Amino acid sequence: MSFEEYVGRSEVREDRLDARLLRGMAATLGMAEPTALPPLWHWMLFQDWVLPDRIGPDGHPKRGGFLPPVHDLPRRMWAGGRLHFPGPKLHEGDAVRRTSTILSVNEKTGGTGRLVFVTVKHVVEGPAGIAVEEEQDIVYRGAEGAAVKAGDPAPAWPDAVTRQVMPDPVMLFRYSALTGNGHRIHYDHPYVTGVEGYPGLVVHGPLQATLMAHLAVDLAPDAVLRRFAFRGRRPCFDSRPLTVLGRRDGNLVALETRDDSGATCMTAEAELDPAGA
Repeated sequence: MSFEEYVGRSEVREDRLDARLLRGMAATLGMAEPTALPPLWHWMLFQDWVLPDRIGPDGHPKRGGFLPPVHDLPRRMWAGGRLHFPGPKLHEGDAVRRTSTILSVNEKTGGTGRLVFVTVKHVVEGPAGIAVEEEQDIVYRGAEGAAVKAGDPAPAWPDAVTRQVMPDPVMLFRYSALTGNGHRIHYDHPYVTGVEGYPGLVVHGPLQATLMAHLAVDLAPDAVLRRFAFRGRRPCFDSRPLTVLGRRDGNLVALETRDDSGATCMTAEAELDPAGA
């Protein structure tokens, strides 16, 4: 099936940065409530709540609408993304607008069969202009084969700063609620194990990216985060320690998350702007 007619499709949505969202995410991540929106917290905005008869079997809105209707590939994951923060941060109460455009739809064949990759560009604007420019990579894949394979431990980073997080079901549920993410792989244990074949609840890719961005910011109190790129390597699961690693080299910070076996789950790179501090 060709999805070429979806390339170039755009939509505009509006929202407001509610104080309850800031309080909720700060509580979920165990940090003090911020005065300005931290990097990647904009994913709480522009939520897509639909009526019950428009929810698909996986908890997402039914296929179709803005994104291509990839009906034959049941597993949908956020594979990665690239973000640019060109201007002032957003603040509580700000009115915000997001313009979304589908940049590409590509079909490939991988080890698990047919894959469809969709790249969407988002431009988020606040009262002071553009706050976030983002490209998201979404992948659709079939249910054939193992949902996840064993991974090898990654090489040691002896010079890295590390933090350990325990993403338990409560954290995953709260993050899903705060971001309006109804995907059942993050909170419905019978579904994720019995239908999609994973060994446990899947830790959100955006949650991992957010944890890495926070570490990058903490490693660079003298700078401003300008660009951030991340890519999912393998899923990780609830109630198992997740290690976040970061090492700074000048204006760049290399980052990873690793599961309890030491395998890399997500990689990222942050680009800093010392002049913007």
